[in-house]
Amino acid sequence: MNIAQLIFWTYVSLILLASCAYKNNEATEVGSPINLIFIMVDDMGYGDLGSFGQTKILTPHLDELASKSMVFTQFYSGSPVCAPARSALMTGYHTGHTTVRGNFGQGGVIGLSGNPGRVPLQAEDVTIAQILQKQGYVTGMTGKWGLGEPNTTGLPNDKGFDEWFGFLNQARAHKHYPDFIWLNRDKFEIPANAEGNKGQYVHHLFTDFALQFIETHAGGDNPFFLYLPYTLPHSDLEIDEIHPDYADKEWSEREKVYASMITLIDRDVDRIVKLLEQKGVDNNTLILFTTDNGAANRYDGVFDSSGSLRGAKRDVYEGGIRVPLIAYLPGTIQPGINEDFVGYFADVLPTFASLAGAEIPEGIDGVDFSKVLTQGEKMMDDRMLYWEFHELSGSQAVRKGKWKAIRLDVHKKGFHKDVELYDLSVDPSESNDLATTYPEIQQEMTQLMDSQHVISQQFPFEFQDKDSARNH
Repeated sequence: MNIAQLIFWTYVSLILLASCAYKNNEATEVGSPINLIFIMVDDMGYGDLGSFGQTKILTPHLDELASKSMVFTQFYSGSPVCAPARSALMTGYHTGHTTVRGNFGQGGVIGLSGNPGRVPLQAEDVTIAQILQKQGYVTGMTGKWGLGEPNTTGLPNDKGFDEWFGFLNQARAHKHYPDFIWLNRDKFEIPANAEGNKGQYVHHLFTDFALQFIETHAGGDNPFFLYLPYTLPHSDLEIDEIHPDYADKEWSEREKVYASMITLIDRDVDRIVKLLEQKGVDNNTLILFTTDNGAANRYDGVFDSSGSLRGAKRDVYEGGIRVPLIAYLPGTIQPGINEDFVGYFADVLPTFASLAGAEIPEGIDGVDFSKVLTQGEKMMDDRMLYWEFHELSGSQAVRKGKWKAIRLDVHKKGFHKDVELYDLSVDPSESNDLATTYPEIQQEMTQLMDSQHVISQQFPFEFQDKDSARNH
């Protein structure tokens, strides 16, 4: 560690300790709630972990963690791309209701990357972190935010995070050697990366911050919430060192980098788990590990990153939205494969609120699955999950029980009746459209899609009347 890094981490430690002292004085009495850690990687596919069928990319630590965890095979992101997935996660609303429904919208602000249309969370949006903060949790985040530019209502420190360190803008988060990121409300310059140099791989700073946050708050008078939205293995595909086990593989350079990124994630998650054990709080800390959407590249015939699922990132087919979920809380969560519970990102807010002893906000789309985690309880198998996607030609999807319906070309064709229908219980690869075989079910699912969309001024479909959008 050089002098600059030493000074930085000393400073971080001081502000984390100050935050802890403040919380100890102001905390609401909440009993003994558990610590909560949500780790979300970026653009990793459903099939990229060994525990989900991967055979070439090494993820030994995550596979071991999965063997001690409840592993969910029918869990979904909130969206097939970055920003709306994070909005659904933070607010508990699906993309027919949440504020941020795409990476770019109408209006908004010009982002740090120079692109217009960056729509931030609004002042009235309530996040997981705000709920937990009111319950006396110390809250921290490091990595990629994507829900608010500088001087907007969507800044992390205004959305419940006591401390945060990372990227505000998702386009800047493509860079793994940025010349600056953010530490709370201030720019944190990285001189080693100035003028295009590549001296500091930023992922390592995120892991160091996460470890320091745990070191500071584990075993304190207040529980902690750590949100760790890593930027790996998102493009640009760059890494400071190819993993030695991949160096001689007959893969392309991009494939070697991609595999190395995932194996680096694997190593760093293990460092977090081991620190929890060292601090004696592993039995009182829930870890959820997942990815923000489907694989950006399927790598068919090499890694098969989407597994047997159809599609990839930016698809509302399973390959774009179904994600692995590992839930670890030793001594409480019974290990095993959970093939029954069908959930998605909107469920995290009510679940964490319940585990923290907080009231669950009324009217959200997510459901509390804390008893699935802690008691192995079965939940309704016919609940409705909804997605809409505003990029490309515009699309919608809805799942209810075993049935999944998809409507494409929404921008031009509107809420048309040419809707695909799949039985996921026998056809998870969505290869057999049953719309003409079960027209009554297709009609029911079509009506569900129609009912779940509320017009957004920032994210209307192209066919919608703009005056109508402005009035909502």
